[in-house]
Amino acid sequence: MNFTGTAHRYGRDVDTDVIIPARYLNTSDPAELAKHCMEDLDAGFVGKVKPGDILVAEENFGCGSSREHAPIAIKAAGVSVIIAGSFARIFYRNAINTGLPIMESAEAVSGISDGDEVSVDADAGTITNVTTGAVFTASPFPPFIKAIIEKGGLVEAAKEKVAARGAS
Repeated sequence: MNFTGTAHRYGRDVDTDVIIPARYLNTSDPAELAKHCMEDLDAGFVGKVKPGDILVAEENFGCGSSREHAPIAIKAAGVSVIIAGSFARIFYRNAINTGLPIMESAEAVSGISDGDEVSVDADAGTITNVTTGAVFTASPFPPFIKAIIEKGGLVEAAKEKVAARGAS
């Protein structure tokens, strides 16, 4: 899995309430959630993020409420991968379950500025700041997590597994 895009950088403790404010949780429609992604932290986020862009944040990204809406909103807004120093545990799992790739690398976060062009090779665990030429490492996904992400999330991966069992 390879991703290249512009970095949108944020600080530490970005909670799910600013990723997708509670007032928009009356829908599960990804396109509708995307319209309000990061609205309470960065009102211009939706206007500047382009498909394939990369979200970069410091420690404890996705803390707060355990809502799946947060990674769904980020993914639907066009973000291809999130790089953070660390993730809240429930957000980490919700991101995988919804098919949103996430990479932990405090070193990369320190070496990436807002607006930098970034390239990620998730299979090799390398993160390259194309703007500066700096290369950083992160742990690649274990095969079972990679498979879930590639299928678009846990539900889609499970559906495929069930269908394959039914065909045999």
